[in-house]
Amino acid sequence: MRQNDIRITHARVTPIAFRDAPLLNASGIHEPWALRSIIELETSDGRLGIAETYGDAPMLLALEQARPLVTGLSPFDLNAMEQRVRASIKPGQGGGVQFELAPGSHTAKNAEKVISALEVAMLDLQGQLLGLPICDLLGGAVRDAVPYSAYLFYKYAEHAEKPYAPDAWGEAVTPEQLVKQAQAMVSQYGFKSIKLKGGVFTPAEEIAGIKALRKAFPDHPLRLDPNANWSLQTSIDAAPELDELLEYYEDPTPGLEGMAQLAGHCRSPLATNMVVTTMDEFRRNAALKAVKILLSDHHYWGGLRATASLARMCEVFGMGMSMHSNSHLGISLMAMTHAAAAIPNLTYACDTHYPWQEEEVIKGGRIKFDQGTVKVPSAPGLGVELDPTKLAELHQQYLDCGIRNRNDLAQMRKYQPAFSGISPRF
Repeated sequence: MRQNDIRITHARVTPIAFRDAPLLNASGIHEPWALRSIIELETSDGRLGIAETYGDAPMLLALEQARPLVTGLSPFDLNAMEQRVRASIKPGQGGGVQFELAPGSHTAKNAEKVISALEVAMLDLQGQLLGLPICDLLGGAVRDAVPYSAYLFYKYAEHAEKPYAPDAWGEAVTPEQLVKQAQAMVSQYGFKSIKLKGGVFTPAEEIAGIKALRKAFPDHPLRLDPNANWSLQTSIDAAPELDELLEYYEDPTPGLEGMAQLAGHCRSPLATNMVVTTMDEFRRNAALKAVKILLSDHHYWGGLRATASLARMCEVFGMGMSMHSNSHLGISLMAMTHAAAAIPNLTYACDTHYPWQEEEVIKGGRIKFDQGTVKVPSAPGLGVELDPTKLAELHQQYLDCGIRNRNDLAQMRKYQPAFSGISPRF
């Protein structure tokens, strides 16, 4: 069968759930189970292209609507796929809980999220057909390995209601415990930079945590992300101390205008994955000159090609680039790695939640890190394959766990019934 005769014959979407640690953030705390979707596109010659994306109820509804849209397309018909999705998948469908700290939860981005998922699976098929890794389809790798950052969280030792045994990381609510967490993560994965998810405790406590990390890791770039849970004045007041400590200051205060005002009061560059998540916001940021570093995310920006285009825009406007992360497994990690490998100006180590996840859905088990990096695969396509047994196990966990929409606020009220979730809180 010739390549131009090959068509997508089946599209499958399988929701999964995997154990997630009790990680604290500005909205509350992670639930015991993280939700994702696994997409499989099967071709007329028996190949299978895969992707991973969000698994909340609104996303599953959008993916179900999109399944018939790719049937009959060639794996190379990316533009036709995108046109069909944009004509059929409307913003705001499905309801669900939407978090400001998690743009991927916004149903306004339904079309971009679906396009991204289908694009990754189609690029996986293209790579298999051509015998090339996805990064080669994006212009070729400019680095052999992609650096990731240690992603620290304040956390409890175990979940409320104890649905399973506690994770190995233990509690982290003090500077000393944060340092211990960082030491374990750096020792195990070799990370060369460190990020702290803040917005949990008072700014003074979190600055003390950053200072403890700086003392323990004098040569590691440090980042702090309060997830817009600090007021503008609090963010301004914290800036003089943090200027001496941070590689970048990520989303301390709400809104693009607030970030623009803050920019005049700090020397550390401001970074975001919250206030620049659309091209309209990109244009506004270019005029305001607020954010200097953009954390991209192919899952809600519209795919790997859109991420590469976004990188070009960052280059034009003198912005740096990194990558945002949510709880994910190896398929997403590999898609991120291919994109980052092919983008020359993505020079900041990427975020990843991967060390917090214990389970996997790909053959061969969990992806290995070497000195904080993931090696760019040379195998065709994504370079990873689904493990059907593991997929079935994680799907059963989805069916059993009872969670259909992420709700960090409701989960936090199991620990603190009066927790408001109001932001900014400090």
